[in-house]
Amino acid sequence: MQLCTSRRLSRRTGWAVWLVVVGVLSGSALAQTGYWHTSGNQILDASGHVVRMSGVNWYGFETTDEVVHGLWAQDYHYILNAIQSNGYNVIRMPMSNQVVETPIIPTDISYYNASGPINTDLEGLNSLQILDKIVAYAGQIGLHIILDNHRSEAGNGAESNGLWYTSQYPESAWINDWVTLANRYLDNNTVIGFDMRNEPHNAESGGSCWGCGQLQYDWRLAAERGGNAVQAVNPSLLIFVEGTDCYNNNCDWWGGNLAGAQSYPVVLNVTNQLVYSAHDYGPNLYQQSWFNNNTTYQSLVGVWTGFWAYLSLNDIAPVWVGEFGTTNNSSDIESNVPGSQGQWFQSIIEFMQNNPQLDWTYWALNGEDSYALLDSNYDSTPVSSLKQSLLASIQFTGGGGGNCTSAPPAPTDLVATAVSSSQINLTWNAVTPPPYCNITYNLYRSQQPVFKPGPTNLIAHGLAATNYSNTGLPPSTTYFYIVQAADSAGISGNSNIAHATTQSGGGGLGCHITYVDQDDWGTGFTGAVSIQNTGTQPINGWTLTWTWSGNQQIYDAWNSTYTQTGQNVALTNASWNGTIGAGDTLNGIGFNANYSGTNNNPTTFYVNGTLCH
Repeated sequence: MQLCTSRRLSRRTGWAVWLVVVGVLSGSALAQTGYWHTSGNQILDASGHVVRMSGVNWYGFETTDEVVHGLWAQDYHYILNAIQSNGYNVIRMPMSNQVVETPIIPTDISYYNASGPINTDLEGLNSLQILDKIVAYAGQIGLHIILDNHRSEAGNGAESNGLWYTSQYPESAWINDWVTLANRYLDNNTVIGFDMRNEPHNAESGGSCWGCGQLQYDWRLAAERGGNAVQAVNPSLLIFVEGTDCYNNNCDWWGGNLAGAQSYPVVLNVTNQLVYSAHDYGPNLYQQSWFNNNTTYQSLVGVWTGFWAYLSLNDIAPVWVGEFGTTNNSSDIESNVPGSQGQWFQSIIEFMQNNPQLDWTYWALNGEDSYALLDSNYDSTPVSSLKQSLLASIQFTGGGGGNCTSAPPAPTDLVATAVSSSQINLTWNAVTPPPYCNITYNLYRSQQPVFKPGPTNLIAHGLAATNYSNTGLPPSTTYFYIVQAADSAGISGNSNIAHATTQSGGGGLGCHITYVDQDDWGTGFTGAVSIQNTGTQPINGWTLTWTWSGNQQIYDAWNSTYTQTGQNVALTNASWNGTIGAGDTLNGIGFNANYSGTNNNPTTFYVNGTLCH
């Protein structure tokens, strides 16, 4: 039997955390104060206002460095201010049992950089004393902290045995260390809760199970024991409980499977303080079975609902997606390719846009991480403005301390302009966000003058800008467009309908296309294309377009650059092959594509808007 269908890659940073920081931005009369509690699927502050945890992981305490990373480059005040200024209200920080019991004086800290002295008040302090400093300043700027037990011994990644204890740090140590931290931060509501253990796993091979009833393996029962011990010290703390990997032989990510909570819920002595937590990742981390050529937004929602989201959607308890992340490559942030990293990331963002009661912390802030938010120098500006804009669309605040509770108004003055035989440019007026909201835009297209926006005609979503270039279109074709605005509270109504007709092309150009399906393996294929210039003048710069009849999707191309919107494909010359002399033929253009169902060759081709024969 396969041990589990998911695994974590060991990195210097690790994939989980023992210390989480959750914050609410200051600078507003609505900034949240006091301890938090739960009601149904929401988290409420001491005044009963809804709180959405929306933040980042900042790790390092769980590693052998025993201190958050980046202090070799920047002052800790600077990094905390950067988190706040980018709109995050949560920081998740990894720690170990070792750092609680035998903290060291960390050496991976700088006390001077190009701006002058840094971290001067940390010199000579041990790891826990440095944590105290971080907690204190986080509280000053309105942030809260959640401690999350990542592993037992200091190191990278989740504990290898998948349990909440080891021989060196048995369950008694795990509980005692939690009690120590509860006493250390007693009556300090900057520390708002404890994530009891990061990524329990190995449910099928002697690790953590859920609902199996065996005291040494049943993570659900251990979470109750540890949670009750913490609540005996401070009953106001939130208790975060992650899932396992497998339940009833159905496996998800480590810590991501909460299906067992339906039949075996966590029951604590103090009610209204429990939050379930799940981790979710894309195929870059592991090729789960649900990432394939048939993957859609709807199919991903089905996976998430079955494993963890049902707890929130059915108003059973709050759910916090404690880890999710992607690289800074644009294709890994947004993509139309089924089963791709970009499709997964933009889909989980959309899911959290549509379900604003879900809480989250992005993995990770750290500039050395492959999923980094900041650069290696920990500068305050995120590396990817595209990724930051998508994350901003699901943040709790818009620079103050309130909750986004209103859907935005509809965009106005949508204008469509045909700029070539294959491109239409769209512009619209920016929408004024409701209080504490961040706006993104969704764009829809049809060839019908009156249409209803929906998943089948959505061509772009999560757009931060108020313009879009719709490329790869055939010439002499009319398209109609609608744009909607979105924030974490909902979707706006429709804009006006704008339309434009692509230009006819021409100019005496003549062309003939040879299209060959070279290698078809049933779910994908390799295509080869040749362009023959049958005209009397050279072609200086070319764009080849066609429309498929099926769901073929290019994911790689050579000797050209490609764009694809729905079934419409455009291949544009590389820097070295843009000229095709009169009577000459350009060979060597190729691509790889995925598909399901039938794979019929296209029958109509255009070069620079001219129909090829």
